[in-house]
Amino acid sequence: MAEQQAILLGGNKDGKQLFLDPAMASRHGLITGATGTGKTVTLQVLAEAFSRLGVPVFSADVKGDLSGIANPGKAHTKITERLEHMGISEHPFEGCPTLFWDIEGKTGHPIRTTVSEMGPVLLANILELNETQTGILHVAFSIADDQGLLLLDLKDLRSMLNWMAENRKELAKEYGNIASQSVSAIQRKVLVLKEAGGEQFFGEPALNIDDLMHTDFSGRGVVSLLDASSLYSNPKIYTTFLLWLLSELMEELPERGDAPLPKLVFFFDEAHLLFKNSPKSLINRITQVVRLIRSKGVGIFFVSQYPNDIPDEVLGQLGCRIQHALRAFTPKDQKAVKVAATTFRQNPEIDTEETITQLGVGEALVSTLDSKGIPTMVDWCLLAPPHSQIGPITKDEKDTVLNRSPIKGRYDTALDRESAYELLVEREAKLVEKRQEAAAELEREKAAIKAEKALNKRSGRKRQSAGETFIKSIARSFGSQIGRSLIRGILGSLIGKKR
Repeated sequence: MAEQQAILLGGNKDGKQLFLDPAMASRHGLITGATGTGKTVTLQVLAEAFSRLGVPVFSADVKGDLSGIANPGKAHTKITERLEHMGISEHPFEGCPTLFWDIEGKTGHPIRTTVSEMGPVLLANILELNETQTGILHVAFSIADDQGLLLLDLKDLRSMLNWMAENRKELAKEYGNIASQSVSAIQRKVLVLKEAGGEQFFGEPALNIDDLMHTDFSGRGVVSLLDASSLYSNPKIYTTFLLWLLSELMEELPERGDAPLPKLVFFFDEAHLLFKNSPKSLINRITQVVRLIRSKGVGIFFVSQYPNDIPDEVLGQLGCRIQHALRAFTPKDQKAVKVAATTFRQNPEIDTEETITQLGVGEALVSTLDSKGIPTMVDWCLLAPPHSQIGPITKDEKDTVLNRSPIKGRYDTALDRESAYELLVEREAKLVEKRQEAAAELEREKAAIKAEKALNKRSGRKRQSAGETFIKSIARSFGSQIGRSLIRGILGSLIGKKR
């Protein structure tokens, strides 16, 4: 692993170098600024710096600009000027070990999770369910657990919902009322999710988070980039997936405590999508994840336009602040500038509010945490240039990286093992077979009764025989019991057996 060192952010107006202590990265951070002010390059500088220290990095690549981190950068007069301003004589151009991921599997390794692993809370957020519908979704997961049915993909979930609708009367005894209208509404939203790319997203093989924690042969942390260019048009899938990934990291990683370096650094680009129109329950969960995941050694950097895109309860936990320029053209913009200025520990030599509106591209106001975890006073910073390529790489270059990937082929082929869909189809087939056998038996008994009646008529007997009485009793029993079980469906017959 590379020798531990502070991460160079850039230099102030006096040429003094400004650093980020990597031990404070698990206290999280915030990168904000208007479009085109340099947020993506700042993210790139931080990502490659953590990689050089042996820390794996995960980030969504919303615009495709981050893919250049895989290639060495090139000399440029502006880069030379910045390096001279900061007093840096050596600046080797080099790329980072990179893994490319893509939910659709077109521009990177396919990345999936299962319906069960996603859970009802996050799934309800993707589907935008109301409170009643969310309750029914929780019931679906409970029934699946009780019946030993795996919910792996969307067809499993749809089969589960169909089963619930068909057996809602029997289910109500144990799980409460299940309105068929609500089940139908969920089904429609599941269909919309399927058309929006959910069919590729849910399934197996599911992502193993260990594959995000690699270092290469030289000890450098691997940078995992998720192609989110198409996901951006489906923000619910994008944000819920990233939140699920954070939740998985929190649950799977062991307690770590304070350490010289984080275990993983996670960049959440376009973070405003995560919090926009999210219910209070989800905000509370995000707040909890951000607070607790620090103990697992995971640092989170939220990237957005305005600090007030982030709820106060989350914003208060972000120790490193990098604020790019904001423009105060409208009353709303002016309010956002004031909010941004108040998030810093003030420096008497800087008018923070005015400076935010005057920053150029690649300039920022910076405040980090010192070795004791105390915020430093805000300072103007000309940000350091990256060592890797600025801008996207070509398709051929990306294909070369994918062909050399250490996990090539691990996720390429989707699996469809026995789960809820297959088991419910099997149970339905058995029930249909039982129905057919019962119907055939009924026809045979009817034929026997008809034959005995004919025999009685020929012999002149009027008294009902013991056999006929027995057969009619069976027929009435069939009509009252088995007949009802036919419309109860699979679950009803199971409950009948238990009774």
